[in-house]
Amino acid sequence: MNNTAASPVSTATSSSGRSTGKSVSFAVELQSMMFSLGDARRPLHETAVLVEDVVHTQLINLLQQAAEISQLRGARVISAEDLLFLMRKDKKKLRRLLKYMFFRDYKSKIVKGIDEDDLLEDKLSGSNNTNKRQKIAQDFLNSIDQTGELLAMLEDDEIDEVKQERMERAERQTRMMDSAQYAEFCESRQLSFSKKASKFRDWLDCSSMEIKPNVVAMEILAYLAYETVAQLVDLALLVRQDMVTKAGDPFSHAISATFIQYHNSAEGSCMKSSPDSPENTPPHTPTAPSSGSQHSGKTTSGSLGNGSVGQDSAKTKQRKRKKPKD
Repeated sequence: MNNTAASPVSTATSSSGRSTGKSVSFAVELQSMMFSLGDARRPLHETAVLVEDVVHTQLINLLQQAAEISQLRGARVISAEDLLFLMRKDKKKLRRLLKYMFFRDYKSKIVKGIDEDDLLEDKLSGSNNTNKRQKIAQDFLNSIDQTGELLAMLEDDEIDEVKQERMERAERQTRMMDSAQYAEFCESRQLSFSKKASKFRDWLDCSSMEIKPNVVAMEILAYLAYETVAQLVDLALLVRQDMVTKAGDPFSHAISATFIQYHNSAEGSCMKSSPDSPENTPPHTPTAPSSGSQHSGKTTSGSLGNGSVGQDSAKTKQRKRKKPKD
């Protein structure tokens, strides 16, 4: 299945996943997307290129896996079922994707001019024509779900903490904006890969693939690309938050104290490197007072230096005293 000769993805791509014959870039759009997700107003172009490369590599790998699964089941195109099968183990992202597919159905009905009353009737009656994407997901999950936990996500109304955090961050971001900045922010929030479908298809170089994704699969890929950008921005903001030292943080104080203690001990070990220094010599052992304490004290003090220098000087004085007179 991993044989390159039988791979359904064309080999005309580079090692980083980029097409060698095209120069399609989403760097400018990514700068606006990153700004709408909480990044700076003007992100660096180098940062946008790096994010683009990461997202492009992830999608190319996902497309290759989906093409292999589609080839195994004998299909001619990559469909939504192949992508749902790859995401079946990530429950949170799968729940988010199912909600996105439901709202895509809802948006397509609004664009076609269907009233809200008709939408409610279609939802209650379970019409297959009006809930195309939702029916695809429901039928496929029903075929692979043995425990019922995947189908339960279709009716799960649990609050998505990640999405909630992003909305709160966007609200805090717009508090200090003027009218022009807010208009630019709203325009940036409307950008997505799905709004430039032809450019997105060329960016992924789908024309060179033997098994190509269909329309619904391209919508899911565009959604996953935007989610990858959002996740990268979330992680970058977490790193930036961890780098800021908070006042009164007990852990930062403990870390700094540990560093100072280690730094001082390292300097102390360098100062005590000489074995002959006075700091490395052990103190003399105190003895009990005796009648010859003065004599023993002199002998001890003389022997604390280098060998028997004190004893040699005492013997020289005695020889001088015993020298006969002329």
